[in-house]
Amino acid sequence: MALQRNSFRGGGGGGSNMNGGEFNDNQFGGNSNLGGFGGNFMNSGFYNDRGFGGGGAAPFFPNFDLPPTPTPIRTPFINPRPPRPIEPVETVVITPTPTPTNPTPAPIVVEVPVAIVTPTPTPTPIQTQIDAAAASLANDIVKQIITQAQPPENGRIFSRFDPANDVVENQKVFLTTGLFSNTTNGVSVNQATMSILFTSSLQSVSSKNYYYETWNKNPATSADAEPQFSIAYGHRRGSGSSAAGTLNDSPSRAVYSQYRLLLLNPEDTQFTFKDGTSTDAIFAINFNRARILEKVDPGNWQLVLAQLSGSTVANNVHTGSNVKLAVNPSFISLIDDSGDTTQDNVTTVGRVVNVVSGSITAGIFNPSAPHYYGLVYPDMGIIILDGNKLNTSASFNIVTGSNINGDNAWKLLTSISGAMTVDPLNYSFQSRNSIVRTSAHYFVRVKNGEYNFSNNPTFVTGSEGTFSQPTFLNDPTVYITTVGMYNDRQELLAVGKLSQPIQKSFSKESLIKVRLDF
Repeated sequence: MALQRNSFRGGGGGGSNMNGGEFNDNQFGGNSNLGGFGGNFMNSGFYNDRGFGGGGAAPFFPNFDLPPTPTPIRTPFINPRPPRPIEPVETVVITPTPTPTNPTPAPIVVEVPVAIVTPTPTPTPIQTQIDAAAASLANDIVKQIITQAQPPENGRIFSRFDPANDVVENQKVFLTTGLFSNTTNGVSVNQATMSILFTSSLQSVSSKNYYYETWNKNPATSADAEPQFSIAYGHRRGSGSSAAGTLNDSPSRAVYSQYRLLLLNPEDTQFTFKDGTSTDAIFAINFNRARILEKVDPGNWQLVLAQLSGSTVANNVHTGSNVKLAVNPSFISLIDDSGDTTQDNVTTVGRVVNVVSGSITAGIFNPSAPHYYGLVYPDMGIIILDGNKLNTSASFNIVTGSNINGDNAWKLLTSISGAMTVDPLNYSFQSRNSIVRTSAHYFVRVKNGEYNFSNNPTFVTGSEGTFSQPTFLNDPTVYITTVGMYNDRQELLAVGKLSQPIQKSFSKESLIKVRLDF
């Protein structure tokens, strides 16, 4: 016969899910803390620490023999609450006052909790000094706040900046200026083009074996001449220069090694360019540190090279006066591809971009298949050019013999200056530097009742210091020309000069912004 259920009987609350009722500390009840536990399927009660709650009768199933009711397992009750800590107590015996009805009252014994007193540690001398200094500093800060909040009666001499409202720090601005300098009447200004360059007869012959320094004016005749950049030639194996007197370490090898250690990763032994070619021969253009400030501005430089007459001269004698421009020379304009690359190549010395043929105005020549001439390290202010590429494209005819003073750096110098001579306007060397300037802005708020008097001696007269003008007493008029920045010891740190004086009186207020650049 199929099992069916008629109804539940019993006194407790009806079961829900498998259990009917709720737990409490004393018993299992129905839906409240009173009453028994309603039956559920096969069980009619639950155990608690006081016994079983009253159960409802077992359900009645007609025509079905129920199995015997199993004996419940008594599980010890575990109180989930942690025991209270034992507090120390003191026993006190109180003797009541006898009364006529109770002449001999029994003494009363009372247990009184004893308070635990933790002894305060004795402060050390250093701690005492620290506490005293902290208290003094706190008092000074409170006095300053109170003083600032009070309106001035006779004006102020100093006003403290509110860091939250008056100071704006860490303001960064990107600036770019011309990289080259031009000095006129003792004043040096930056310009983005260099259309003429000079070398110095004062530079020693031994140093010219390594590099040539270029100047904006002739340093032998102009006291305000300034160096702009230097040009060097390097070869990995030392070709093209003499090793005499250098312990077999020729200048060209020393130059190559220097730039390799400075610019390449430790595991790299050669300069490798974007087209996959590597070279043992390099030319380096190293900008003067004072000219680049923070770095050369990528995408904002252009160098024009003129073709040389190297193809008409034997290699071993292509030095000195034999290095000259070709007849009707061709020209190569070089820029970098920083504006057309989507991924920057960043090394331990900063960003690296490729030197390609092109111009600032027209961009890269043949962008789909550009001609690569070298690498630019903007953060270092260095341009590296492939010597082999200049051999084929500009007829440099680099001297490659061993232990021969090829004077190869002079070839690049001649090519650059020759292009400038042919067309100073279009073939000049163009470049800009860049710097990120960090500033802090201080807002000086001059209220109407502040700074209306002056410490200028002409403001008063006589031995008693009376005002030189009667109107100075009730209606003074002064002019703000300078803002001084002081520290807490009233030591002058910086001075800000206004472009023009600002009139100040009891009826006028002023807001002045002072910018400090770092």
